[in-house]
Formats: sequence, structure tokens, C-alpha cells
Amino acid sequence: MSTATARSHRSLPTASATAASTTSAPPPAPRPALDWRVRFALLSLVWGFSFLLIKVGTQAYAPFQVTLGRLLFGTAVLAVAMAVKRVKLPRGARTWGHLAVAAFFLNALPFSLFAYAELTIPSTLAGICNATSPLWGMALSLVALSEDRPTRRRVAGLGIGFIGVLTVLGAWQGFSGLDATGTAMALLASLSYPIGWIYVRRTLAGRSESHLSLTGAQLFLATLQLAVVTPLFTTWPTTFPVVPLLAVVALGALGTGLAVLIQYGIVAEVGPTTGQMVTYFIPVIATAAGVTLLGEALTWNIPVGALIVLAGAALTQSRPKTGAGRQP
Repeated sequence: MSTATARSHRSLPTASATAASTTSAPPPAPRPALDWRVRFALLSLVWGFSFLLIKVGTQAYAPFQVTLGRLLFGTAVLAVAMAVKRVKLPRGARTWGHLAVAAFFLNALPFSLFAYAELTIPSTLAGICNATSPLWGMALSLVALSEDRPTRRRVAGLGIGFIGVLTVLGAWQGFSGLDATGTAMALLASLSYPIGWIYVRRTLAGRSESHLSLTGAQLFLATLQLAVVTPLFTTWPTTFPVVPLLAVVALGALGTGLAVLIQYGIVAEVGPTTGQMVTYFIPVIATAAGVTLLGEALTWNIPVGALIVLAGAALTQSRPKTGAGRQP
């Protein structure tokens, strides 16, 4: 989910970084109070529990309402961070237009699809479907990005990941016991992330604005999109149960706003390759949370299939040692 949002902007500061390299070196940034490994673990927990929070939120509120609340509280966190750091919003109608498209594919659409999916599928399955995003991304990048050439390693990873998906879904038994619509929505949500990432790479790479500026504007636009759609398809709730409401607040403030800030800090400190590894911990935590706290059933093929998916995804993201310095 939000991992793809962070990935999508990892190439944006290229122009400013290049310009900075030709001038005097800036003073070293102060070391964060928490070691990056601690923040990495925290990020894994926050994003892993997001699927449980979606499930709890949809028990009382419509999926669009859960998504709107998530975006609203997430945007509020980034707005506070921008105010504290005195970061300005990006300028230019073209930039805002591209950000509106990115907001749709990286936030509004996948967040809504996951919320609707969890009306009929367990949060554990939604979390595992989210792990297919790197597989979708690799397949799409081979077609849409000329610099991403197919290799035996990446094609093998895609094939292994596909086998893992079939294992999770129980293909040998005719996909019985699964809600086809909910599962399809979760997979489409995972597909939406790399579509947005590729779009951002093609349209916004090299911008001088900071990650915080672009992401704050992006979440703001996604919030506006949901603010328009939600009243058209839902009615204002007559009651506000506390636990689901707190789940939505936590989903937005922690799982969207704070998580993005932590992710960018990790990427800035240890690089995007290590930062992306959080993707492989999310389904493990989502599964553990769904089974232990929500009492969701767990058959053998789900964890086994999830491990196969993660192995395939890791293989598609790996690089030969001779090209280790090259980032896609």
C-alpha cells in the first residue's frame, strides 16, 4: 500500500541532488534519535497492522468513509510536518495535474479498493495480496520503462511469484472458499501502486521540490478526490462507534502520515533498496495480527503461498553484483 507511495518518489530529488554535488557540501544532517533498524521495525508494524485497522473501521463505516478518514488524518500529519519544517507546496498547474493522477493511483484508488475488499475477505489475505505489488511493478516496468530490461532472474522471480499467488488462492481446489470479487479488488489495489509509481517516474522525476512537499500535495489531492466521491455513494453515519473511529484515526495518522515520514527518513539514511525491504515484512505482520486479534482462519496454503510470493518479489528486485549500484 503506502510502501509504493514512498517508492514512487524515490527518484524525485535527482535534479537538486545533482546541483548540490557541484557546490560546497552541506553540513551533515543530525543523526535521528532512533536507530534506523528501530524505525524500520516500527514501520513494518504500522503498515502490517493497517489491514487490521481497515477491517475494524469497515465494521461501522462505509469503505469510502474509512478511506476519506484515512486520507484526512494522514494529510493532517504531513501538513503539521510541512509547517514545522517550513516546506512549501509545489507550484505550477502541470505539476498539480500530475500529482492529481498520482494521488488517484497511489492513494485514492488502492486505499478504497482495499477497504471494499475487506468487507468480504480476511485482512490476512488483503495483506498478502499487497505483497504482490513488486511483481506487478516488475511486469509493468518491463513494458513501460525502457531502462528496465528483462533478465532471467527477474522473469524467474515473476514466475515464482505467480505460483505463490495461485498457492495462496488455492488454485488446485478451484479457488473454493474465497470471495472472488474481494480478492480481485485487493489484487487490483496492489496493481494500482506500480501504475502510479511508473507514472510519477515518467512525469515528476527530477523535480526540485522535496519529498515532503510533493507527498503532502499528493495526499491533499487524494483527500479532495474522496471528499467528492464519498457523499455520492454513502450516507452520513448516524452513530460513531469509538473503536472503529479510533481505528480510522490510527490508520490515517499512523499508517499513512507518520509511516510516510518514517519511510522517507529510512530511505534517506540507508537507501531505497533497504527501505523497500519493509514490503516483505508487512504480510507476515498482517497475517499474525489478523489471526491473533481478529480470529481469522489460517489454512496451510496461505502462509506457504505468501512465502513463495515474497521469494519471487525479492528475486525481481535483486540485482547482479556487477550492477549493484544501479537503481531502477
